[in-house]
Amino acid sequence: MTSLPPQPLSPLDGRYRSAVGELGEHLSEAGLNRARVHVEVEWLIAQTDRGFFGSSPLSDHQKASLRQVVADFGQADIDELAGLEATTRHDVKAVEYYVRRRLSDLGLDAIAELTHFACTSEDINNLSYAITVRDAVRDVWLPKYRGVIETIEALAREHRDASMLSRTHGQPATPSTMGKELAVFAYRLRRIERQIEATEYLGKFSGATGTFSAHVVAAPDVSWPEVSREFVESLGLAWNPLTTQIESHDWQAELYGKVSHANRVLHNLATDIWTYISLGVFRQIPAPGATGSSTMPHKVNPIRFENAEANLELSSAVLDSLAATLVTSRMQRDLTDSSAQRNIGVGFGHSMLALDNIQRGLGEIDLDLVVLAADLDGNWEVLGEAIQTVIRAEVVAGRSTIADPYAMLKELTRGKRVGAAELAEFVNGLEIGDDAKQRLLALTPQSYTGIASELVDRLG
Repeated sequence: MTSLPPQPLSPLDGRYRSAVGELGEHLSEAGLNRARVHVEVEWLIAQTDRGFFGSSPLSDHQKASLRQVVADFGQADIDELAGLEATTRHDVKAVEYYVRRRLSDLGLDAIAELTHFACTSEDINNLSYAITVRDAVRDVWLPKYRGVIETIEALAREHRDASMLSRTHGQPATPSTMGKELAVFAYRLRRIERQIEATEYLGKFSGATGTFSAHVVAAPDVSWPEVSREFVESLGLAWNPLTTQIESHDWQAELYGKVSHANRVLHNLATDIWTYISLGVFRQIPAPGATGSSTMPHKVNPIRFENAEANLELSSAVLDSLAATLVTSRMQRDLTDSSAQRNIGVGFGHSMLALDNIQRGLGEIDLDLVVLAADLDGNWEVLGEAIQTVIRAEVVAGRSTIADPYAMLKELTRGKRVGAAELAEFVNGLEIGDDAKQRLLALTPQSYTGIASELVDRLG
């Protein structure tokens, strides 16, 4: 048997790359290294702008040339860094040497010693991770997430008046509308969206143990905390003033917890849609040429929602693990976070793949109004709730003396099939006011949906 050429170990980088590839722009080793170069370059510019140690501010052209190194970062730079790391055996030191080479290329050797000045590796890494995660969430994951919510909202509005039999505990229950049920998911997901949008991406820049020790020895008269704050904020991040060698990663745990929460709500949506398909409430639109089963030609399997379930579970497993691991670091530093953070893209990748499947799946189903109507018409007993509630109101109002209306309806309906005729006969025999009686006689399972349709407007 011949050996295969090098193959991706993760399906995210193989089979599913087309669905999640955009995340690689940020949450990959190359994306991380580009961010590291960005931080090193901006730190050089920040120092020379302040004239540290007699340096002169760079010209606009020199700054632009340095920043172009980041903008043009590509395969040749990835390969160069890999070569440097093969020698240094240290990823951040390789970035430092890479930046020094670019300074030499630009004739800026005079400021070479300001490269990585007073920095521990984690000063660069924590800012780089914050930048890459922020950009991946804002530019890639959130737009996909919003797209799914918008699809759910559109379906909710489309089906706002489509009466359906509810199933609490899997049993026939007070009817709702499909629009209102979908609106519940959209509302939940929008709320989490706002929380994720409000994420505070923190960064530290304070040296080997968070004390500015080397900084103070090198320049005692500089207000290093203020320099640190200004630099971190210049990168679009929030400054964390109190840390060990590492930024404490609490913001990451908070973010991954919220994304995991979103995953679980989406999982709930996927299992509900799957169940509605199983009940025939939704029918799937066959894709031309697609195969549902390798042996049963008639089948159209709900694979989009099953695929989504699995990937949401995988995503949450990774993100939950990251949230638990990253908030602990022994004493002032250990390396558990280093390997863990390299899997951030895996967590978001499986979530992205699930979002893609859900959006595609929602576009491949139709609501079967005939099935909905038949389901309702076969369960008139669900009106027992309405009848006993009206009787109780009539008793309070002094228009009835019926004792224990709930028990009366329980005897009539529990575990039984009761049709329209039987309920009409029962209502006609009730000792209640005429207005109440007429309301009950006019009621059908299809119309017994309260204000479900109006509640869809709560989506805004």
